[in-house]
Amino acid sequence: MTLRVAIACTAAVGIAVAAYLTIVHYAHTAPVCTTGGCEKVQHSRYAELAGIPVALLGLVSYAAIVVTTLRRGVGWALAGVVLALVGVAFSGYLLWAQLARIHAICQWCLGNDVIISVVAVLCVARLLTEPEPQSEPAAARA
Repeated sequence: MTLRVAIACTAAVGIAVAAYLTIVHYAHTAPVCTTGGCEKVQHSRYAELAGIPVALLGLVSYAAIVVTTLRRGVGWALAGVVLALVGVAFSGYLLWAQLARIHAICQWCLGNDVIISVVAVLCVARLLTEPEPQSEPAAARA
């Protein structure tokens, strides 16, 4: 239970970051930024995938990870791991894009990289320790 709560709480922080960046995207405003590169990153071709803002994809992904924490069982834990590891891989790709292609760093993106990495570690720990839910005895179901 503790790992599920930790995953949900950490993913909620990711939801907040992704929601902020999604709002900034659709409001066509500049994000608050101390690195000086957030706006350049937000307006780059890497900020969208098939016309969908990557921030919105992150928002949906974090929400899906939270959903996996609402249920017990190895299947739900595995789903969380898959979502989180795909998120880590995609974040790694976007970090590469910031460094090698855009030549700008977004503090919000770096924060997301840390958040999804923590979520992934927690999800893997959950998978490794998740017991199968106890099935109800036949008499209790009747």
